[in-house]
Amino acid sequence: MNAAFAPNEPPLDPPVLSIRDLRVEFPTRRGVLTAIRGVSLTIRRGEILGVVGESGAGKSLTGAAVIGLLEPPGRIAGGEIHVSGKRIDSLPRRQLMALRGKTIGAIFQDPLTSLNPLLTVGDQLVETIRCHLPLSRTEAARRAIDLLNEVGIPSPELRVGQYPHQFSGGMRQRVVIALALAAEPELVVADEPTTALDVSIQAQITGLLKRICRERGTAIMLVTHDMGVIAETADRVAVMYAGRIVEIGPVEDLIKRPQHPYTRGLIGSIPSLAARHERLAQIDGAMPRLNSMPAGCAFNPRCEIADARCRSDLPKLLPSGRGSVACWKLALAEAVEAA
Repeated sequence: MNAAFAPNEPPLDPPVLSIRDLRVEFPTRRGVLTAIRGVSLTIRRGEILGVVGESGAGKSLTGAAVIGLLEPPGRIAGGEIHVSGKRIDSLPRRQLMALRGKTIGAIFQDPLTSLNPLLTVGDQLVETIRCHLPLSRTEAARRAIDLLNEVGIPSPELRVGQYPHQFSGGMRQRVVIALALAAEPELVVADEPTTALDVSIQAQITGLLKRICRERGTAIMLVTHDMGVIAETADRVAVMYAGRIVEIGPVEDLIKRPQHPYTRGLIGSIPSLAARHERLAQIDGAMPRLNSMPAGCAFNPRCEIADARCRSDLPKLLPSGRGSVACWKLALAEAVEAA
């Protein structure tokens, strides 16, 4: 694996997911809009990588590109996506569909959009299992019950014959997780899996994802805007802004010692229970539009420490500590310190 795509990572087992210089575009009548700009990351077996950022940062688009579910006219215009050493971004649609479910599982924000209201959850599980595994209907039905039990559905023998509307929101999300695991995928892409749930149910779902990762060795790409979920769940974090990764590293480093000004803003906006605040901290301004991306670092109009170079030159993602950061000010500070 090229070290340029995974800076500062130890030489462990080959990654389950490797994204190299990914570029996603949307052709329009007024020109081509670039939504993902040179994203590179890896996820290893038994690891949860959190991908975090504001709405419009490109995190869900990155997940959709991995799954092969980009909405037309969106297209992968550059880079490579490898799953377990096999390049998948250039596969024909039929072969990609065969991988989806078998090798790559998906968990989406709203479980009602993932479940067929006209079929029992058992029928949906059995159909998914038999589509990918050489099991009889009886064997698949037994596995469906085992999956419901594994994800914490009480009385799975009874609930397997019920319809999605007979489940609560949290239980429906557990069913979706069971569907994602049905064919024992090596990678699961979870896009905002806890957003529509209350806090107590969120904790249960994140705990379930951690247990699945630990016991099955599944690699998980967790897409979310919630830094609290990231802090509780992820092993490493990739912070995205305007279609690029601006910082990536171990979760404890980013939470305790964020380096990029945008990451510091995200962490600073989390209210503390240990102190009283008259106003919540916020990052002034808004994410730039795809058709009006500023020159240089895309965060420079909102950054309090930006200088002339930040407004003209695009910073590269460079090693810093145990992670990597794309910030000219940080690179300058480290160069001065090294000298």
